Amino acid sequence: MTSTQTSRRGLATFGVLWLGQLVSILGSGLTSFALGIWVYEQTGSVTQFATMTLCAVAPIVLLSPVSGVVVDRWDRKRVMLVSDTLAALSTLSLMVLYTGGNLRLWHVYLGVCVTAVAESFQEPAFMAASTVLIPERHLGRASGMVQLAQAAGRTLAPPLAGLLVMHHGLSTVMTLDLVGFAVAVVTNLVVRVPRPTRSAQGEQQARESLGSNLTFGLRYILQRRGLMGLLAYFSIVNLTLGLAEILVTPLVLKAFTPTLLGQVLACSGVGMLVGSALMTVWGGPKRRLTGIVGAGILYGVSLMLAGLQPSLPLIAAAAFLLTFFNAPIASCSQALWQSLVPADLQGRVFSARMALAWFSTPVAYLIGGPLADHVFEPAMLPGGALGPVFGGLLGTGPGRGIALMLVLMGLLAVMAAFVLPLYRPARELESTAPQAPPRAVSP
Repeated sequence: MTSTQTSRRGLATFGVLWLGQLVSILGSGLTSFALGIWVYEQTGSVTQFATMTLCAVAPIVLLSPVSGVVVDRWDRKRVMLVSDTLAALSTLSLMVLYTGGNLRLWHVYLGVCVTAVAESFQEPAFMAASTVLIPERHLGRASGMVQLAQAAGRTLAPPLAGLLVMHHGLSTVMTLDLVGFAVAVVTNLVVRVPRPTRSAQGEQQARESLGSNLTFGLRYILQRRGLMGLLAYFSIVNLTLGLAEILVTPLVLKAFTPTLLGQVLACSGVGMLVGSALMTVWGGPKRRLTGIVGAGILYGVSLMLAGLQPSLPLIAAAAFLLTFFNAPIASCSQALWQSLVPADLQGRVFSARMALAWFSTPVAYLIGGPLADHVFEPAMLPGGALGPVFGGLLGTGPGRGIALMLVLMGLLAVMAAFVLPLYRPARELESTAPQAPPRAVSP
């Protein structure tokens, strides 16, 4: 088989896998949103709702060392099959409990945890598998397709789940989720995912102890200052994005209606879809660090725009641009990591990267509310401590403390984007990438 035929076959295989994941992500998004509605309706507690969110994140962070070893040592296709099956069984169990009138809050928490456990294995397996299927020059487009699937789930699932719950109930939503898992399993069964060629470092690590393998991904990143610099930058981006997610709802509701809030959130979803579609078609610049930095600066500016004035068109435009520019940042980063890390090590490295990158998001959730309620909002009221400093630019009154937080977070994101290429190990990352990274064992 010629290299061109192999590339076409790999692209076709990736396309089939991606289609299955797209349907599965949409189904999972439906169930996640619908369960959130159920929890809030049953308890009326924001804390209980936040606990459900924590259950969806904590297993991914805690299990990352184990999932990375499993992905690298086992057949990645089988890892994805087992993960999708486990998540489907979790959803099926919740549906049986709900239809029997026996669903309890702890059942939901446990089910969400089990699904998160499955995701902690499925996501790094899918990303590592895509590396051996996609030619290096198309990695940016493939990353854009992954972002597009996630954007579709984030944009389409909430309104669709709301309509389905209202007219057909939670059981219908979970049935559709099970259909999505079935599609993902079938698409996985009909394709062949080749094993990655074993690199010299992979050969050495295969002889090491389990403890050494569990910490390998973290050690791999810590030993490479360029990757650490890149990860530090993304920790800042994730922190600002997490704060934006927390703050945009109260910012809009301070001055506008819930209906208008829905329109702002819709603009955010559309921005993510359009940005991901652009990356799918374009693939990003040849110098991926340039794409990260350029989009990162515009991302930070968009975040600052959201807080400048209590203007709904301005906030909606900022919400669109915020997620639009986040798509190329994420896609270029994913393609860069895939080109830098040998294919047979990506399960462990990507799992560690995922855990480290996600760490700042719960931090944002924890600090965003208290900072807004007890520090910035009082300080930006008439007569507040920060009013004389920033009031001339942002105004004073309810919501302007949150606006100031968004402006400061945007400024932080812009500064981080400017600093990243000044850090020499990060700037030299692409020049140290292997010219022909090992990919797959021939069929």
